[in-house]
Amino acid sequence: MIARDEEALICDLAETYHIYDYKQLPPLRVAVFAVGLRENSRIKMKLNDQKTPIDTLILAGIADRLSVLAWMRSEDGRKGINRPTMLADVLVNKKPKETDVIVFKSGEDFEKTRNEIISNMAGGE
Repeated sequence: MIARDEEALICDLAETYHIYDYKQLPPLRVAVFAVGLRENSRIKMKLNDQKTPIDTLILAGIADRLSVLAWMRSEDGRKGINRPTMLADVLVNKKPKETDVIVFKSGEDFEKTRNEIISNMAGGE
């Protein structure tokens, strides 16, 4: 924990146990105190690579489900447009999934692209 972020550990020990200089204590006692920190402490969140506490993510998930239910009952939901933004995705910085959709203006364009893909596959074997 010290190697990962000593300042976060110092803040957590000071906030939780009012320990302002952990170096004066025996290492085993500091280790016991560090293990006893709450799950949303600075150091434990850093060790788990979490940016947002789990209870916040659960609440965001509940809000997301409710907004989707309300959206599905709306006119936009019936048409499948303007889907609400998911809060949980924003909190964990999840990027929207990109799709491999190709649009063709004519049947000839489709056939030309299809033949190119087939010839590339045959040449790659």
